[in-house]
Amino acid sequence: MYNNRFAGRRGFSRNQSQRPQSGRSNAGRPRFQGENINTSLFIKKAEEFTTIEETVTVNNFSDFGFREELMTQIKNKGYTKPTPIQDQAIPHILVGKDLLGLANTGTGKTAAFALPIINKILSNPNSRILILAPTRELAQQIREEFRSFTFGMRVYVTLAIGGAYLREQIQDIRRGPHIIIGTPGRIKDLGQRRVIRFDGMDTLILDEVDRMLDMGFIGDIKHIVDQIPQTRQTLFFSATVNRNVETLINSFLKEPIKISIESKSASCHVDQDIVRVQRGLKEQKLHEMMALPEFKKVLIFGATHMIVDKLSDSLYQKGFKAQGLHGGKRQSLRQTIVKKFKENQFNILVATDVAARGLDIADISHVINYDKPNNYQDYIHRIGRTGRGNSKGFALTFVD
Repeated sequence: MYNNRFAGRRGFSRNQSQRPQSGRSNAGRPRFQGENINTSLFIKKAEEFTTIEETVTVNNFSDFGFREELMTQIKNKGYTKPTPIQDQAIPHILVGKDLLGLANTGTGKTAAFALPIINKILSNPNSRILILAPTRELAQQIREEFRSFTFGMRVYVTLAIGGAYLREQIQDIRRGPHIIIGTPGRIKDLGQRRVIRFDGMDTLILDEVDRMLDMGFIGDIKHIVDQIPQTRQTLFFSATVNRNVETLINSFLKEPIKISIESKSASCHVDQDIVRVQRGLKEQKLHEMMALPEFKKVLIFGATHMIVDKLSDSLYQKGFKAQGLHGGKRQSLRQTIVKKFKENQFNILVATDVAARGLDIADISHVINYDKPNNYQDYIHRIGRTGRGNSKGFALTFVD
């Protein structure tokens, strides 16, 4: 396996030391991204898989009292037993309670709010729902989840995200959709243009609240929420709760039901290691690695738009099926790239952190940190793109 060839703990090669090519000392050279992170944190063996007993849930989907047409869609998707977050959250959402759900990506949290919201619209077509997400990609995935449950129903969903055609979004919203899903900046802008009427919303959902605050959206969120009637139902979903999240909870939620789903870290099934390589030889080493058969479907993280473009171009020129993804690309192109990667039309995606947030692709075999992340939280988010479901993943970080 590649560990014998690339693992940092066992030595990469004698002639590729940790020193930069120039031979300058660490004190005499500029600091680079991620240098404040202890390299040992990038090394960890994957845990063995354990079977979770199905008794962790007490309900079947048929126990929730969903409308018949919604139950038909649930059955068509092959769902019978809800996940723990769905099992605990759905009954409270159905009766209109405010809710704080603490759960990681991959726990089924989108369906936990999508199903009762769809049921609410089927029962009352006058309902209007606003869903805020931190990134365009996550907003799109939420929309696709809603669409997968509403095929053939009179439930209308639209997106309001940056990087897409504003005129088309305005036209869609003026048609009066039941659900608007968007990023805070674009939603605020459309509100100021009087395209979105916040006073008509009866349900507010914030997904990945902690990530939205990390990205600096707290001002936009407060601006939006202040205009939505106090009589609304509010649902918060977050992986963690820090002081800023607690402030929003206390400001926006009324006697919320709190549900915390304990789950293993997204990285627990990821074999993590380092690759020691001089800075000037990183690109060459990446090409060598991508030629090995075990690198089946790979997500590579670069620090900047320029690095992503350079790497994806050089890989493509070497004959690899590779494309780049970053915020500088127009939204329609980003959607196409993600779709093609999911469908295995190419197997190497080079991306920046922002572009990769919200990516939910089940079969990524390897994550490679070509450039180290800014902090350990970003590292955990990156490597959580592999090792999904019952698959073991691999994460390698280039260290000079």
